[in-house]
Amino acid sequence: MAPRANWKGFLRLSLVTCPVALYPATSESEKISFNQLNRQTGHRIKYLKVDADTGDEVPNEDIVKGYELDKGQYIEVTKEELEEVALESTRTIEIDEFVDKSDIDPRYLIRPYYLRPDGKVGHDAFAVIRETIREMDKVAIGRVVLTNREHIIALEPLDKGLVGTLLRYPYEVRGEQEYFDEIQNVKVTKDMLDLAKHIVNQKAGRFEPEKFEDHYETALIDLINQKRAGKPITPKERPASTNVVDLMEALRRSVGKEAAPAKAAKSGKKPRKASSGQKEMLMPIEGKKPKETAAKKPAAKPQRKSA
Repeated sequence: MAPRANWKGFLRLSLVTCPVALYPATSESEKISFNQLNRQTGHRIKYLKVDADTGDEVPNEDIVKGYELDKGQYIEVTKEELEEVALESTRTIEIDEFVDKSDIDPRYLIRPYYLRPDGKVGHDAFAVIRETIREMDKVAIGRVVLTNREHIIALEPLDKGLVGTLLRYPYEVRGEQEYFDEIQNVKVTKDMLDLAKHIVNQKAGRFEPEKFEDHYETALIDLINQKRAGKPITPKERPASTNVVDLMEALRRSVGKEAAPAKAAKSGKKPRKASSGQKEMLMPIEGKKPKETAAKKPAAKPQRKSA
């Protein structure tokens, strides 16, 4: 099934315009999710929209938006009134400026989206905008309306398309002073820094997302499979924490601890990488076929599926 666009409209750089579609670049639908059940009956819990005073259920057509002025006092705002204040960015991503990527504070990043041409027309204009951003080695900053709110969006080239990352507004980012002011000013000695740098060098590598595994997700899958198989659930022993008071001694122990894995890596054996899906170990649900993953895998390897 083709992905469904979250937003469709136009991408505009001055007088150059092309129709585009915006798609979420991430998904959490593959993660294990739970429903709430009635312990007595085993039935699923259902939530109803009810009047806070009368307790009566309210149909969707009678529900309107309201802004609370004071306790219990609201100003009602209709759908038509909200449409009256619709912005140009509702239908168009207007590129306002170009900035260096290093200028964007990571605290302002929200979530990524994929941007591609919508339909068979506009590919030439899209390519011009994409390649201009690529050649200038800049990030294009524009505005887009999603879920009835205007967002800042930062556009970067990725392969044949664009990645658009939503950004927060300044009022959404908390200042660090109230959190950091009470941190003590500590002078770190050269010996401590040298030991810490040595640990960093031993653990240095390249960021390869495919080698990381969601251990909690795997543990949930194992728990569900054990319960489905009727096996008893025994709590695992937690590792005992080591209480090292001397910081220099802790650094020296850390250097020794990291030296052993480093030697093992040089022996020629590659560390086991987590597969591209997190669900291979989950037994298929009876009556359903396992969901295919984006990466092709050997037919003999079982696929996991969420419970």
